[in-house]
Amino acid sequence: MTKSELKEFLDEKVELYNNPNFIESDPIQIPHLYSLKEDIEIAGFLAATIAWGNRKMIINNAKKMMYFMGNSPYDFVMNHSESQLDALENFVHRTFNGQDFVGFIKGLQHIYQNHNGLDAVFSKQNPTMQHTISEFKQLFFEIPHLARTEKHISDPLNGSAAKRINMYLRWMIRKDNKGVDLGIWNNVSPALLSCPLDVHSGNVARKLELLTRKQNDAKALAELDENLRKLDPNDPVKYDFALFGLGVFEGF
Repeated sequence: MTKSELKEFLDEKVELYNNPNFIESDPIQIPHLYSLKEDIEIAGFLAATIAWGNRKMIINNAKKMMYFMGNSPYDFVMNHSESQLDALENFVHRTFNGQDFVGFIKGLQHIYQNHNGLDAVFSKQNPTMQHTISEFKQLFFEIPHLARTEKHISDPLNGSAAKRINMYLRWMIRKDNKGVDLGIWNNVSPALLSCPLDVHSGNVARKLELLTRKQNDAKALAELDENLRKLDPNDPVKYDFALFGLGVFEGF
């Protein structure tokens, strides 16, 4: 199909999936449980971190994370006791275990105490958002931590597509008043966001000739971003709804 036909097709799919009905089957429902900015961004970060595998299991386990934190993520991050951290040791989602959970709570506390919070870190001026993600990972793990926990934050500068953290940034930054993305951060343009590239969106993108590279890695993400920006330079990542919806809900 022509570029204009492709854009029209994808815009229709964005309209179809970018609405509140999408929330009930997606991990984005977790940050939607909260109204305090810091609760939203912490709940979103933790839910996005474990967003791989069965979506129902992701949502259930993200709700367990919130329960362990007394359903007050920011207060827990800032004011937890050692005994409260010990209770997290029972948590597990695939390869993300209780020790990783504890490490993430300490990393988040460090970000809020010493780097003015998640919004401030991700709002820094860097050549690309992928550089910002890489810098965030460095800051997050400045404090003592288990080496095993580092694998749960991807580094795009090491070749990763960083699907989960790019998805998280979409949640926090995109504003379109459709009721799905939360759009609570104001200092980063949605034009800078990258598509959360995974098996589903990658396969659909290849069928639509938006992507030629076979691996879902940083190089593939750069290629996909370039092509999506041709379709909408101001809000390229809205097409994640179309690619994901076509792949997961329509088996495109």
